[in-house]
Amino acid sequence: MWNAFRNGSTLDLSDPDPLRNDPFSALPWGPERRVRSSVVARLLLSGPAPRPGRVAALKLRGVQLSGTLKLAGGSVAPYVELNACRFDSEILMPEAHVTTVRMVSCAIPKLEAARLRTEGDLHLPRCRVEHGIRLTDAQIGTDLLINQIHVRPDRRGRAIAADGMSVAQDLQAELIQTYGEFSLRGAKVGVSLSLRGSKLRGTPERRALNAPQLTVERTLYMTGAWVSETTGNQGSTPPFGVLQGTGTGHRTRFQPFECYGGVRLDDGRFGDAVDLQRARFVLSAREELSLRRIVTPELRFNAERPEEGRVVLNGAKVVTLIDLPTSWPGPGGLAMSGFAYENLVPYEAFPLSRRLEWVASATPEYSPEPYERLATVLRNSGEDADAREVLLAKQRRRRETLPLAAKLWGLLQDVTVAYGYRPGRAALWMAVLWAAGALAFARVEPAPLKKEEYPEWNAPLYALDLLIPVINLGQDGYWRLEGPWQWAAAGLVLMGWILATTVAAGASRLLRRG
Repeated sequence: MWNAFRNGSTLDLSDPDPLRNDPFSALPWGPERRVRSSVVARLLLSGPAPRPGRVAALKLRGVQLSGTLKLAGGSVAPYVELNACRFDSEILMPEAHVTTVRMVSCAIPKLEAARLRTEGDLHLPRCRVEHGIRLTDAQIGTDLLINQIHVRPDRRGRAIAADGMSVAQDLQAELIQTYGEFSLRGAKVGVSLSLRGSKLRGTPERRALNAPQLTVERTLYMTGAWVSETTGNQGSTPPFGVLQGTGTGHRTRFQPFECYGGVRLDDGRFGDAVDLQRARFVLSAREELSLRRIVTPELRFNAERPEEGRVVLNGAKVVTLIDLPTSWPGPGGLAMSGFAYENLVPYEAFPLSRRLEWVASATPEYSPEPYERLATVLRNSGEDADAREVLLAKQRRRRETLPLAAKLWGLLQDVTVAYGYRPGRAALWMAVLWAAGALAFARVEPAPLKKEEYPEWNAPLYALDLLIPVINLGQDGYWRLEGPWQWAAAGLVLMGWILATTVAAGASRLLRRG
């Protein structure tokens, strides 16, 4: 190992029998494959100079490291690469400063690397960690790749604790499996965070993904992945077996992103999008997919509908919402108070009736704001008729909260003029009232107010003059009506003002649209 380190070559202690090279199997490895972790630490922290013309590096394959690997606070300059190795005890790297560390398909009891700093990548693909990974406040110089890792929780129920971690470029966590909380509170990712095809499991006391105040400069992918049935070349750069795009081969399968437990992305900032395509969230009745106050240009919400729990979008700000009608939970399962969005782009047909159900499911108690937001978005996109239907639905929901007298008055407004949001109905009522007034006044021959100055009596024109306010058609004000006819005339004047105002309001909305 000492000589291989000076040469920068790989020390391969693999067994000729491939069955004995699986670091995760129960088969024991003999003493001929064992090296002391203290010797490895000495090599990394104060190893010999490389041979002339070579670059020193620690490269091990099929090796069992005995004892705790202690690198806490140290500076590790050589490149480190371990393939299919076993560790007897934990790896201690808190506050260490390294260049690039790559451990592939290694069995690790525990990785303690709080405040770790790397100049290059940290790779942990296909590893299995029995008692958690701690990367709190770590600073990764380029990429963090942990694809296909399996991590079980520590004593506090956390599988991966990476609060405050900073990754300069990508964080790839595709096809991972965690059996405790994946914590990314206040973490920052310089490019994208990919959880494609992963399966996260929370514990009864903790969430599956806890990432408030997460910052991702590009896109957060919580989507499925097409996975090859073959495992791929173990010596290649990860992810292994993951196919981008659509899977058309006979040896591929689609692995959805699955989350068993609560998800918290509150106050997150995402530069491009949050993508939940075909994601599956299995929540208990008290758990949430919480997106409170997130800010992103695009939210792609076409996940499977959660059977239980809630989806919370309170205070979120999204430019474009891309969604499916079948993805949103039913009544009581959605909250979006203060949810602001500017454009609606459904993946498939999303009828207005379903969109109104979407708003109603988010407002078990009447709230005008979601209706007004939806109406504004529809109006800005040129759907003025749909916007009026949304505002009409808002008035009908509001009517349910009013006292009986106000409820009856509202019902009358709804039946007659649809609260003013259907001006055509008001025009129809005006036509009906005009015809009724013309027929009624045809049976009257009123006396003129001034015997020497009056027009010829015209019942239809008189009824129309009463109905249309402001405009004088030369009949109103010249005749004396008595008894019930005075009340009929007053009723036409009153209804005329109400209906004409409704028609004028509808016309002005159309003119503003034009």
